[in-house]
Amino acid sequence: MERKIPFFTHITLVIVGAVFLLIAFRQTLGVRISIWQIMLGGAVAMLLSGSVSPVSALQAIDPDVMIFLFCMFLIGVALEESGYLSTLSTALLGRAKTAGGLIVLLVLFAGIGSALLMNDTLAVIGTPLVLGYAVRYGIRSQALLLALAFAVTTGSAASPIGNPQNLLVATKGGFADPLTAFLIALAPPTVLALLLVCAVLFVAFREEWGKSLDAPAPPACIGDPDLTTLARTSLIVVVALIIAKIVIFAVAPGTDIPLIAIAVAAAVPLLVLSPRRTELVRKVDWATLVFFAALFVVMAGVRESGALTDLMAGAGEAAPSIPMIIAAGIVLSQFISNVPFVALALPILTNAGTGDVGMLALAAGSTIAGNLTIAGAASNVIIVQGAERRGATLDFFGFMKIGLPLTLLQATVYTGWLLLI
Repeated sequence: MERKIPFFTHITLVIVGAVFLLIAFRQTLGVRISIWQIMLGGAVAMLLSGSVSPVSALQAIDPDVMIFLFCMFLIGVALEESGYLSTLSTALLGRAKTAGGLIVLLVLFAGIGSALLMNDTLAVIGTPLVLGYAVRYGIRSQALLLALAFAVTTGSAASPIGNPQNLLVATKGGFADPLTAFLIALAPPTVLALLLVCAVLFVAFREEWGKSLDAPAPPACIGDPDLTTLARTSLIVVVALIIAKIVIFAVAPGTDIPLIAIAVAAAVPLLVLSPRRTELVRKVDWATLVFFAALFVVMAGVRESGALTDLMAGAGEAAPSIPMIIAAGIVLSQFISNVPFVALALPILTNAGTGDVGMLALAAGSTIAGNLTIAGAASNVIIVQGAERRGATLDFFGFMKIGLPLTLLQATVYTGWLLLI
């Protein structure tokens, strides 16, 4: 007997399909509209079509996620505006004597930094930084841009606060302690994955690797000493509370420091003590916040319409395997981007009874999808657009030529590791 699909399910599927197709092919189609605007249009369409009620739409927007993102973006703005990030990068990268050494240090420090401050934040503030190094030392800009892109994507896999899709998995995946779960399960393979980034870049840019860096390192730049002190304090608070969270959970498993509490505590010095608080808030990445709010509304429309139920019924009730989850994350993220993919996959995997390891596989697969193509992660788009504004280019197929073998190698590492734990 043929099952009749409800009317609102049809409407919802059309809206979701249109949103994701525009996101995937907007550059090919020459559509001059941002990803956040597309998602916002989808949310408005959900409301106008009746697929989701206004009350349900408001209830769907997760305040913990929104506040967390706002606080982390605020800290990133303060680090950039104060000049402290430039000073810190000079201290870390200025020790390199060759182009290869600079690339290795960039990969390691950008990877670690993205696990603490989110990859999008590192993409925004890292692009002009690496282009400055490329000009100063005569290194091909593509080598440093790819190093930055691969590093912030790969490094962010190790932490629930490393990227937006990991944050969704951490808050919606049913973890007792998401920070400890991510660090224990994903930090070790991420270290190996970062080493693979260095190896693949060595093969791709071997002629650049041994180039001597004769010019002096860029000078340290402190634009605002007072803001620098506060930004440094916020960064110390983030690191200290993350360490405290791990220690407290190890000593008293029933006690926890919520991720949102860490972000808020780190942002408070900037909001309370900085006379530039209004400027900092204005420079927060509001477009990304709008994107997430709209995404929550679109996903609420999918749930209320019954489209998700139909999709889960078609997918079956058995939990998919680790290799299947990672492969799906890598492939499907190229078409609808990793954050929307995770938002769709989470309720399906939850319904199928997927455990913590499966949820971690979802985070890992959707994250390293960003190393396959430029379209796989928002951080890639940020880097490419930032580079183009400064006269540098990073083309789609040039990215994929190096990203494809890297992604396959990293997928093997994460799959093998998660199958062992």
